[in-house]
Amino acid sequence: MIRRLLCLLIVSGVLLPPTVARGQLSQSPATERARPPQLPLSGSTQTGSVTTGQATVPSASRESVSTLNSSIQIQGAFQGSTPFGVVTNESLPLPFDEAIRRGLAYNLGVIGAEQSERSARAQRLAALAELLPDVNGTATGAAAQTSLATVGLQSAKGLAGFQPARVLGPFNFFEAGAVMSQSVFDLTATRNYRSSKEIVRATKQSIRDSREVVILGVGGSYLQVVAAAARVDSAKAQLATAQAVYEQALEQLKAGVNARIDVNRSQVEFQTQRLRLISLETDLASQKLALGRLIGLPLGQDFTLTTAMEYRAGSITPLTEALEQAFANRPDLQAAEAQVGAAVQARKAAEAEKTPAVKLNGSYLVAGVNPAQSNGVFSVFGTIDFPIWRSGRIQADIAQADAVLSQRQAEYEDVRGRIDFEVRDAFLRLNAANEQVMVAESNRVLAQDTLRQARDRFGAGVADTVEVVQAQEFVAAAEQDYIAGAYSYHLARLSFARATGDAERGIAALLRPNAP
Repeated sequence: MIRRLLCLLIVSGVLLPPTVARGQLSQSPATERARPPQLPLSGSTQTGSVTTGQATVPSASRESVSTLNSSIQIQGAFQGSTPFGVVTNESLPLPFDEAIRRGLAYNLGVIGAEQSERSARAQRLAALAELLPDVNGTATGAAAQTSLATVGLQSAKGLAGFQPARVLGPFNFFEAGAVMSQSVFDLTATRNYRSSKEIVRATKQSIRDSREVVILGVGGSYLQVVAAAARVDSAKAQLATAQAVYEQALEQLKAGVNARIDVNRSQVEFQTQRLRLISLETDLASQKLALGRLIGLPLGQDFTLTTAMEYRAGSITPLTEALEQAFANRPDLQAAEAQVGAAVQARKAAEAEKTPAVKLNGSYLVAGVNPAQSNGVFSVFGTIDFPIWRSGRIQADIAQADAVLSQRQAEYEDVRGRIDFEVRDAFLRLNAANEQVMVAESNRVLAQDTLRQARDRFGAGVADTVEVVQAQEFVAAAEQDYIAGAYSYHLARLSFARATGDAERGIAALLRPNAP
């Protein structure tokens, strides 16, 4: 019973998922000269948001990964997708690379990141528009009559004996042309634009990071289904063995060479294996539903995994090289660096509110009684806008930008520290999983050999069903250990690739474990 309980614990404990904490990075530029880019502080050091105007880009860099007796689980928008396709009655073959492709195309997290990047681009264009000229066309045609008395051109005595008319007109006039306004020198607008460019760069890295998270989540979910299917196959084999032992014990009882207790013991084992199979089949169906939800399969579409994930030992990148790759490739670190740059420009934009701004305005029109009788007219004038007294608003903007810059710098250092931790942790888990699966494979061979010998001894009448049942439990536990080890190994390879900033390479390693 103790061994049976341990086996059941192994089955139920393999898929305990850790939670995923993910946050957002905050940043927002303003396009008005009187207000520099506002970069609100996030609620805690664990979360933030990239905000461009009204658009918020979630950061996907806060997932927790465990590769030993665990699974990958992602939260938030990454759990959803936009179902695409038509449901078919046949089971859909689903290779690993197709699952990844669908996840990248239809997962809600990637879609949201892409739309946020579009919003950031729009905000950058709005900031650029503050530096470019505004040219507007205008055309006016009018018929008017004016009272001279209302403008002081008529008196009771007239002027030099001349009595002007009381009204002027009616008369016609026409004018058409273009009016231009150009910012010649505006440091606040210039630095707002530079800040918006850094935000666009951060959102591009956020898209990369979102894709990495989707690859990690879909890959982990695919591996879960593969592991669940392997457990079902193992349970079916164990059920067939238990049934054969039960039938053998029943025949020996009828022949009078066996006791009833041996039949009962083998029947209990047979029914236990049936219960285990029911539980594992339910778990497999649930894991398939979760995978289909991640990759946007049509609602209710059944599918069959076609990529086998057999264990084959592969080379492991040295820790020092892995750390260098991570610091060079991780998109979340590059996004954090871009946000520091945006905060620096926002700080400079706040300081630039103290400087004058120079604008040039001009117009060129054709004017006359009508279009046929018109001539060109133009005007050019410049303005200088400089602050005299703004009631401390500039100092308040600088203080706020300072606070945001300090937080962005702290978040950048936190990301570097988290990456260092994730790489080291993934490296340890990958090495441990490699050793674990090799030991589990050896145990599986020994357990199967033990079961064959126990069945032979039982058939020869030199052992009872206790020995056979124990051997069956050993085989069941060894099979579960091997499945868990192989699953952990593949998951550790994928997690290690994600930790170093190259989940695409992790996919290649899963499909071709010996690939460099």
